[in-house]
Amino acid sequence: MFSFLKSDPVKKLKKEYEKKVAEAMNAQRNGDIKTYSSLISESEKMWSEIQKLENQ
Repeated sequence: MFSFLKSDPVKKLKKEYEKKVAEAMNAQRNGDIKTYSSLISESEKMWSEIQKLENQ
């Protein structure tokens, strides 16, 4: 009945994913490759989780 009030986990993950990618881009622009690589790694894990949830 109140399913419209429940938050969408995919939407939340996509928002966090976009934030992580933006942070990685800023790190790369600043020349911090170590931080860039760790942020991209985390974002790839998030993207695979998003894909898994969308396919269910």
